[in-house]
Amino acid sequence: MTMRLERDSLGELQVPEDALYGASTARAVENFPISGMGIGREMIRALCLVKLAAARVNVGALKLPRELGRAIEQAASELALGEHDAHFPVDVFQTGSGTSSNMNANEVIANRAATILGHLLPQRFVHPNDHVNMGQSSNDVFPTALHIASLTAIEQDLKPQLEQLALALQSKAAAFNHIVKTGRTHLMDATPIGLGQVFSGYVSQIRHGIAHVERTSEDLAELPIGGTAVGTGIGTFKGFGGRMVEELSRLTGLELREADNHFEAQAARDAVVRMSGALKSLALSLAKIASDLRLLGSGPRLGLGELILPPVQPGSSIMPGKVNPVIAEAVIQVATQVVGNDAAIAAAASYSQLELAAVQPVMARNLLEQIRLIARASFVFTHKLVEGLQADEKHIAAQLEQSLSLATALMPHIGYDQATDIAKLAAKEGKTIKEIALAQNVLGEAQLELILDPRRLI
Repeated sequence: MTMRLERDSLGELQVPEDALYGASTARAVENFPISGMGIGREMIRALCLVKLAAARVNVGALKLPRELGRAIEQAASELALGEHDAHFPVDVFQTGSGTSSNMNANEVIANRAATILGHLLPQRFVHPNDHVNMGQSSNDVFPTALHIASLTAIEQDLKPQLEQLALALQSKAAAFNHIVKTGRTHLMDATPIGLGQVFSGYVSQIRHGIAHVERTSEDLAELPIGGTAVGTGIGTFKGFGGRMVEELSRLTGLELREADNHFEAQAARDAVVRMSGALKSLALSLAKIASDLRLLGSGPRLGLGELILPPVQPGSSIMPGKVNPVIAEAVIQVATQVVGNDAAIAAAASYSQLELAAVQPVMARNLLEQIRLIARASFVFTHKLVEGLQADEKHIAAQLEQSLSLATALMPHIGYDQATDIAKLAAKEGKTIKEIALAQNVLGEAQLELILDPRRLI
């Protein structure tokens, strides 16, 4: 491989001739050969948008020559669009502040800007620190990029998929509105419930989850940019943070605001912890719904068998004709992973010390993975399972007729003790509540028909 000589504050280093990055990035690649996973497309885009915004703000404040600023803008725009992702080789398990990835972005943008201006590498006509990183520190840039990347993924991917899932569940609630089934508590037969009512509960779970994420997004919208190293704003000019937030709001379409207190904004990542918790809660709601559908669709002959889940693939390598609830199980597995992501974020947050939250790249990786997994699982759940659900109405009606919990409807008329005796006798003789009540002549037939009418009971 043809190499070129680059230098940083530690000295000279060989870098591949065609690499847009420089010595700082090359050192990070050498230092962190850990997972093979980078910081991801979302974070690269967000970092480059921060650099683009900074170039505009610094040019506007007459801190950066216009020619350099425009070249940096063009380079950062190209990178934000994903044109040079191959030049971001730094592992996610790196410097706790994300300095390695911040310098990676600085170097690639600087070198690309230099080539735009017609200069050959490794000439530092555009300097990664002096020009691209002007007025910034990794300590405020990386968390700002994390917040922007997360909010963008939530708005563009997660919320639309959750809305589609909620609508699909709402459609099933309406379609199943006429069906009365046996309710179950503690997995045991309970009083009747409408199948539509069950699905309305699922809709509410998803809607509550969306609302929780939206409320927590307000915390993520507060950006630490402008605090530089420790929150004091050293190295930049008064008002830089506010101007950056205005520019980033224009670039992203997000409603962003400057941190009320830059010392808190850089010393901790509490907003990330809160969002992770909201995502965990949402994932567990998905798992609850998936688990219910899996159980209600069990059978098809010897399980609960109330729902007919769409067959999407053969279920067994040895049992012919078996079809398993694989989509529901995939959603449940996503939820378990999200719980693990949340645990990793909580552990990372516990290492925030003094003026810096110093385990941020791993927080970024886990938060963005949570968002991505829930969004994709919601898409699959909606289109591969929920939309194709059917109810086995004959089986549901037969089960309901045999339910001993129908004795609950008799209690206001004949008392708890007598209703209990009827339920016990029905269980012993294998008869229905109605049959035993008629045989004992506890109430008239017409009255029993009214009292035990399934629609009336829900």
